[in-house]
Amino acid sequence: MQRVQPKIFFDNASTTALHPEVFKAYCDLLSTKFYNSDALYDASVEIQQMIEKSRLVIADTFCVLAHEIIFTSGASESNNMAIKGIAFSNQEKKHIITSCVEHSSVYKTCKQLEELFGYEVTYLPVDKNGVVNIQDLKKAIRNDTILVSIMYVNNEVGSIQPINEIKELVKKESQAYLHVDAVQALGKIDIDVKDIDCMSFSAHKIEGLKGSGILIKKQHVPLAPLICGGQQEFGLRGGTSNSLVHILFAKTLRLALENKNKHHEQIKMMRDYLLEGLKEIDGIYINSPSNGVTNIINFSYPKVPSEVMMNALNAHGICVSAQSTCASKQGQPSRVLKAMGYDDARANSCIRVSLSYHNKIEEIDEFLEILKESCERYGTL
Repeated sequence: MQRVQPKIFFDNASTTALHPEVFKAYCDLLSTKFYNSDALYDASVEIQQMIEKSRLVIADTFCVLAHEIIFTSGASESNNMAIKGIAFSNQEKKHIITSCVEHSSVYKTCKQLEELFGYEVTYLPVDKNGVVNIQDLKKAIRNDTILVSIMYVNNEVGSIQPINEIKELVKKESQAYLHVDAVQALGKIDIDVKDIDCMSFSAHKIEGLKGSGILIKKQHVPLAPLICGGQQEFGLRGGTSNSLVHILFAKTLRLALENKNKHHEQIKMMRDYLLEGLKEIDGIYINSPSNGVTNIINFSYPKVPSEVMMNALNAHGICVSAQSTCASKQGQPSRVLKAMGYDDARANSCIRVSLSYHNKIEEIDEFLEILKESCERYGTL
């Protein structure tokens, strides 16, 4: 079967193209900076110094201490490290609070803690906008609550959680630690790490390298390591460091924050334009809240299942997602849309468009035209 080359990439919440500056820097380093950063000879010491410089730049950006930055392989590892690490460090308290719309790396980690390790997890409901209720969180907090883990921005529909209210409540009403998955927030909205104990990030969502992430872990937070071994990452993550991706996270972060300020209005304009076009197609329902992040638009055309629609768009070289990419092959209704109160037809037919500053209005016009044709063609079958 002949493969269709991508022509329009509308899946930037899944991953992003590598920034040219990051790509060039990586290529420049790749051939000469291959040494193990933990060795004692000068070439290795130089690489370790470059890692620590990157760590310091990242820490300054988030106004935290350098040793509170832990390099990981990505947000899934960071989420697992934070949740399991905190849970296993104090097993006298075995209650965790999260939401029912978390990314699978949080949701399934909590499920595993329930099923295999005897933890009790409260999954907070969300409203029609995909947002948790502060009063529900307050009622869920118990004396044995060890952790609250709530995402900053939902990866499927773009809902923004009230993190400032959540952290104020958690600190006031409990002794629990607060973890925030901030993957979809970075480079999209302002992030304040104050009074948040752990926060997860991924580089490939902001034009960085895959296999690159960080966990901000405040110094007062106890954390049992998931990967035991050497002294790497302050003894919290054993194994030879993936030095170059750690070094380049600082550059990736700087570029992402610069582009956030530079291109926010452009992306918002494209989002508004796309929404107006979608509303003109009879039978389409918008699932994303109006006050969500500007780059994610989730909609449903209930007459055509997500997989059929994605294949129809792919045949024209248009790349989109339905659910989170991590759950895209499961064939189940969107857990997020079901939690928001939508029926199976709507949850089974969702499409996620996620924009970047690389996209153009002309691409949206072409997308809307092909989408309308696909609705008319497959909606009558």
